[in-house]
Amino acid sequence: MEEGDKDAVGSTSQEPMGSIGPECTELKVAYDTCFNAWFADKFLKGQSKPGLDSCDALLAAYTSCVKKALKTRHVDLEEIAQSHLGTDKERKKPTT
Repeated sequence: MEEGDKDAVGSTSQEPMGSIGPECTELKVAYDTCFNAWFADKFLKGQSKPGLDSCDALLAAYTSCVKKALKTRHVDLEEIAQSHLGTDKERKKPTT
């Protein structure tokens, strides 16, 4: 794909993917940037120490924002965290 070409979902390769809540997108981009730099500059070079990630504060802020965005959209986090594979719930049609 050449620069500026649209991918299968219609965004260009230069645009970051947005967040579930537009109010969280800036935090997502900041965290993604931090994580990518950490991954390339420290982790891949074996210089990472567990628990000392400089991106932790950004991840916490982004996670909090996403949880609030999901709550305003009436998404039950406990419900989506449940495992249904291999249970009777896996075969049931969702109730509306």
